[in-house]
Amino acid sequence: MKNTIAIIGCGNLGKAILHGLVEDEHISATNLYATKRHPEDIESFRSSGVKISNDNHEAVKSSEILVFGLKPYTILNVLEELKEDLDPSRHIVVSLATGISIRQIKDVIGMEIPVVRAMPNTASDVMESLTCLCTESENPEILAKVQYVFDCIGTTIVIDENLMESATVLGACGIAYVLRFIRAMIQGGIQIGFDSVTASKIVTQTVKGASELLIQRKNHPEFEIDKVTTPRGCTIVGINEMEHNGFSSALIKGLIASFEEIEK
Repeated sequence: MKNTIAIIGCGNLGKAILHGLVEDEHISATNLYATKRHPEDIESFRSSGVKISNDNHEAVKSSEILVFGLKPYTILNVLEELKEDLDPSRHIVVSLATGISIRQIKDVIGMEIPVVRAMPNTASDVMESLTCLCTESENPEILAKVQYVFDCIGTTIVIDENLMESATVLGACGIAYVLRFIRAMIQGGIQIGFDSVTASKIVTQTVKGASELLIQRKNHPEFEIDKVTTPRGCTIVGINEMEHNGFSSALIKGLIASFEEIEK
């Protein structure tokens, strides 16, 4: 891919994306820009050929695909500062900000410039992100270019904008929920006799294997669960005990609570 890409506001998620892009063989690191108020935090990428700066204006003028990895409470102010640098004929604005609509972004920019909202997750650091995309642009080339960028760090799906907040909870916040589940499994493994290193290896591979079963077989989770829950076996006893203590209910309530927080 020959388009120049700038990540404006390269925080934790931005760094994960940048790392994935640097690792991709089809993207030259010399076509990548990354900015941060304190650029020393991302200085390590410079040796790969990435242009590092705290000058957003320079990065915008030198790039075509602009990925804004800014917080929802800062992105509109930064766009206001940069709108004179934007060119509708060459720029694509990509926003990672939760809860900020395409219409809000266009109202600040004040011009008909292509805008795409993207919601990746931090698994982009190991090129295993699930990124949800949406746009109002009717030009298929716009979405194709942005998809190419995020396909380099995992898998992309295109959704309606009214589902972007739900995508944030399920895909981005979901990383934390899964990691907390994994941590709990490791703690349980230690309690029943394993050392922490061995417990971690068993649990992480088990979670990976469970995911691959669903991805490759395309079965409902309950179908795979039924294979393990033999009559009067230890698996069904464990599942029932977890459910008696609100396992599924607690997870669903957590998802809804996160969604409601975004919707405030």
